[in-house]
Amino acid sequence: MTRRLAATIERFPIAGAFTIARGSRTEAVVVLATVTDAAGQVGRGECVPYARYGETVESVEALILEQADAIDTGATRADLLARMKPGAARNALDCALFDLEAKQSGRSAWEIAGLSAPGPATTAYTLSLGTPESMEAAAAAAASRPLLKVKLGGVGDPERIAAVRRGAPKSRLIVDANEAWDPETIEANLAACVAARVGLIEQPLPAGKDDLLATIARPIPICADESLHDRAGLDALADRYDAINIKLDKTGGLTEAVMLAHEARARGFSLMIGCMVGTSLAMAPAMLLAHHADYVDLDGPLLLARDREPALCFDGSTIHPPTSDLWG
Repeated sequence: MTRRLAATIERFPIAGAFTIARGSRTEAVVVLATVTDAAGQVGRGECVPYARYGETVESVEALILEQADAIDTGATRADLLARMKPGAARNALDCALFDLEAKQSGRSAWEIAGLSAPGPATTAYTLSLGTPESMEAAAAAAASRPLLKVKLGGVGDPERIAAVRRGAPKSRLIVDANEAWDPETIEANLAACVAARVGLIEQPLPAGKDDLLATIARPIPICADESLHDRAGLDALADRYDAINIKLDKTGGLTEAVMLAHEARARGFSLMIGCMVGTSLAMAPAMLLAHHADYVDLDGPLLLARDREPALCFDGSTIHPPTSDLWG
């Protein structure tokens, strides 16, 4: 078997800016992996390296290309689980191999993954961190969307979430604190979220410093993001979290994500299927898990000024499964 591996760094402008507790960005920088077989069929996978996990686009590109010989000699997705650590590089390769296998076999990726056929899903729409005034205006502009994800940042969060609720009185709200809360502010912030009728809170405390979640009342379900990457981390969550956010860039691909989803469900966790800010190619594999999730947060392309072509079809906040010319 002869297969050729390539990796390229690509940039897509964000519409405006995307701001969370750790900083602001004006573009999505992604790494595209392609695997081409002897017949010229090409499988594609996209990942979004994340500095929070020690990744750069250059280091991820290098990690992908390190697998060139293994890919050339027929390494499988199962082989990648043993050869590579969870993370963005393995995600791009895993999804590229899924896409290639679908093209070679004439079967859909969801069939290959042992899943049921995906259907349309309602995705959250993210509101960037800002002042209460700017966030209220952003919420008002997005108030027709059924589910909003609100980025918070620590000091001043009660005012921010109250402002968002004023701006979007009918939308369901979920909150992502991106590890920005601390033991001194968490209870006041939780109370503000209760008052704003928030349905879920992602990662309020820093990963590795979240023991407090096991001892305080959790009036709103708490979702692990930075605290969980793959199945190996589930044991540590049992008394602290009620839900997990599965992102393919954390799990290292759809192969691990499917197994994580099954095991987490068996342990009683609710599921969110999430994303980094990437293009439709990054969201497409995650769409295979969307109808198994309680919350879907795959709005990355909605935040971009320019997406790939072809792209996923969005109808407001409804996201449709990928067509085979995009992925899978």
